[in-house]
Amino acid sequence: MDFNRLDWLAQRVETAIDPRRAIVDPHHHFYDGGFLTYLAAHHLDNVTGSHNITKTVFVETAVSYDMALPEHMQPVGETVFAVSQGDAVDAANGPPLAGIVAFADLMLGDTLNQVLDAHDAVSSGRLCSIRHTAGMDPSPDIPQGHGNPFPLMMGTDQFRAGLRTLVERNLAFDAWLFHPQLPEVAELAAAIPDLRVVAGHLGAPLGVGPYRDSREQVWADWRVSMQAVAAQPNAVVKVGGIGMDFMFGTGWADLAVPPSSEEVAAYWSDAVRFCIDTFGPDRCMFESNYPIDRQTLTYPVLWNAFQIMADSYSDAEQDELFSGTATRTYRLGDEPMTTEEQLGMEGVGWDGDLDSMRSS
Repeated sequence: MDFNRLDWLAQRVETAIDPRRAIVDPHHHFYDGGFLTYLAAHHLDNVTGSHNITKTVFVETAVSYDMALPEHMQPVGETVFAVSQGDAVDAANGPPLAGIVAFADLMLGDTLNQVLDAHDAVSSGRLCSIRHTAGMDPSPDIPQGHGNPFPLMMGTDQFRAGLRTLVERNLAFDAWLFHPQLPEVAELAAAIPDLRVVAGHLGAPLGVGPYRDSREQVWADWRVSMQAVAAQPNAVVKVGGIGMDFMFGTGWADLAVPPSSEEVAAYWSDAVRFCIDTFGPDRCMFESNYPIDRQTLTYPVLWNAFQIMADSYSDAEQDELFSGTATRTYRLGDEPMTTEEQLGMEGVGWDGDLDSMRSS
C-alpha cells in the first residue's frame, strides 16, 4: 500500500462544496518518516486549504515512542510528538489540536494510572481518550492491531478494569477492531454504561482477504452488529476511514485517476446513512483518518463526499455530524486542566519526571 502518491492524487482537484460549515476533524495522525511522513506543515495545508476545519483530534498509531522509557511508558513519547506538531499548527494560526487520543495498555492493572498521568502531564490538557487497538483476524491479509490483541480480549476482567479506570478519569475509549468483533463492543458498552465508547471507521466492514468474495454476508453481519452497538446509548461511531482500499477493497488505488467526491459518496452512501439513521446524527461524527485515507482520496474530496452524503439531513443534524458529536464525546469544549490538576491523580509510582524514568 502506498500513501505517498501525491502526483497521482493531484489529478483530482476539488473545492469545498460548503466552505462555511464548521468541521471538527476528530481523527487524524502525524508521522515522522518511515513508510509515511505527515507533519504539521502537511496537515496545515489540508486543514486550511478548502473546508472550514475549526478543531482537530490526533489519534495514536504507535509512532515516535520514547524508547528510553520503560516499555509500558514508551507510548508517552507519541503524545509529546503530537503536542509538538499541534503547537506548530497553532503557531501558524491553524485550527487548534484540541484533543489527543493516546495509547495505553489497558491490561496493565495498577500501573495503568502511571501511563495516564504521564499522557495527561505532557498533553497540555488535550488528553481526551485512549485507544487500545483490538483488531485481529485469522487471515494474514488483514492488518493486525498493534495493541497485542488476542481473541475476546475486550471481555476479560483485566481489560474491563482498565476501561473503568478511563471512566474514573473522564476519558473515552476508542475501539479499533474489525466488523466480526463488533459484538464485543456492544457487550463492553452494556457492561460499563458510564464509559463513552467510540467505534472507529464505520465498525470496519472488511472487504479484503477472505471477505472480498462475501460482501453481501459482510454487510448483513455488519448491519446486525452495528444495531447491537447502537442499542447502547453510551456508544458513538466515527464515520470515516472510507479511503482505506487496503481494508475495504474499494479498488480505488488501482484507478488511473483518483475518485471524485460524487463517486465516493455513491459507493459509501448506503453504509454511511445506515449508520446515521441507526445511531442518530448526535452519535455519529465524520472523520478524515488522514493521512491514511490519502491512499486514495484527497482531503477536499473526503469532506465533499461527507457533505454530499449529509445533504438530506437538516442543518442541525449536520452540525452534529460535522462538529457537535465530536465536541461532546471528546470534551473539546471543556477548559484544559491545569498541570496541578493533571498530576493530582499521581501516587502510583510516578513522580512526574520522565527524565528520571529514562535514567532508571
